[in-house]
Amino acid sequence: MTGLQAGLKNRHLSMIAIGGVIGAGLFVGSSSGIATAGPGILLSYALVGTLVVLVMRMLGEMSAANPTSGSFSAHADRALGRWAGFSIGWLYWFFWVVVLAVEATAGAKILAGWMPAVPQWGWALIVMAVLTATNLVSVGSYGEFEFWFAGIKVVAIGAFIVVGGLAVFGVLPGVDSDKAGLSNLTGHGGFLPHGPGAILTGVLLVVFSFMGSEIATLAAGESEDPQRAVTKSTNSIIWRIAVFYLGSIFVVVTLLPWNDPSIKKQGSYVAALDSLGIAHAGQIMNFIVLTSVLSCLNSGLYTASRMAFSLGERGDAPKAFARTTSRGVPMAAILASVVFGFVAVFFNYKFPDSVFLFLVNSSGAVALFVWLVICFSQLRMRKIIQAEAPEKLVVKMWLYPYLTWATAALIVFVLGYMLTDTEHDGRETVLLSLLVAAVVLVVAVVKEKVRGGGRAVVAGASSVKVQDQDKVNAG
Repeated sequence: MTGLQAGLKNRHLSMIAIGGVIGAGLFVGSSSGIATAGPGILLSYALVGTLVVLVMRMLGEMSAANPTSGSFSAHADRALGRWAGFSIGWLYWFFWVVVLAVEATAGAKILAGWMPAVPQWGWALIVMAVLTATNLVSVGSYGEFEFWFAGIKVVAIGAFIVVGGLAVFGVLPGVDSDKAGLSNLTGHGGFLPHGPGAILTGVLLVVFSFMGSEIATLAAGESEDPQRAVTKSTNSIIWRIAVFYLGSIFVVVTLLPWNDPSIKKQGSYVAALDSLGIAHAGQIMNFIVLTSVLSCLNSGLYTASRMAFSLGERGDAPKAFARTTSRGVPMAAILASVVFGFVAVFFNYKFPDSVFLFLVNSSGAVALFVWLVICFSQLRMRKIIQAEAPEKLVVKMWLYPYLTWATAALIVFVLGYMLTDTEHDGRETVLLSLLVAAVVLVVAVVKEKVRGGGRAVVAGASSVKVQDQDKVNAG
């Protein structure tokens, strides 16, 4: 057993951090948000973007002081108690293995459209198998694949913003778009055609496309300079969200009226490219979405396996998960994650409207649970770091603790608002996610009671926590 190895280069980490915020959800899911909130969807993206920036700042503070493959789960373990690290770790793992099935199916649809000779389930199998092999070779091969996948996404969105921006201001040579212009922001029923309440409904539709921002803090544990990597990715998240999310959505809603039927029919980015008369816009976008899907699959498998590895290391998962090959790859953790992913793909084809729908909805609110746990962990962790090693506070949360409490309150508000949303399955998603979280929490508490003399379910003084953490690390 050699443990994880520092196989990720700084360029890998930089691109993982950038690519992590550009999920396939941005390309695929933005059209329903635009239809719901009109140009006001920009405010929804800005609100969620601000939330992610604040949460990532908290996570950056904890991860720069203590980079680990368990990231927020390991921090919660130490700051809040064993029950918290166990619960949020397994919920996060569950979220990503369901994402594997969703993304594999999305990729298979595109590939089957190009090469129908291979059935859709066959493509899903091929895609999963290839990326499993990549992850099993070494962390470096995962990093290299992700570097290129993320690179294509970044270049594509950058080109889209530049070309679209030139068209909006009427300076794109050879293109005379009669629909483009800043007037689209207010000219079709106003900036908020469905009223201010639509901003919050928009938040519910876009919040899940931001999941993945935290991957860089998990990957930092296998990088050449973990502290520098975490600090860099935390500090750059503001411009990444501003450019890739707000910038590209701004281009979409200024190129076309928000209520243009093509946005819903073709998807927002394809419709925007089509309006400029760019040949084969649909196929170009399909290629970019496929790259995003493969990137998300690659990172999802990596993230799920590293969380399983960390849980195994802390005694909260089978010990085999914490074993690594001579190349530093947690093989059992990767295979266990991918097996569950394959099972979920099977459910998607066999029982799409029952079992698979339950899996998707019951993991849907996990992103918000994770962010909430990060808030409460940081409130406690700041005191622990200040008491033990204040020099490790190289990244600091702004206006601590007030901004941390405000962020937690906003997340609770969003969860509460979701309970009132019956039109977009918000209520069902929260209730099913809470049900799964309750089951995991009960398992955590029972496990703690069975374990007996270990850490208390709610940890006491920080000094006790530190001693117990040292025991876990030694074990």
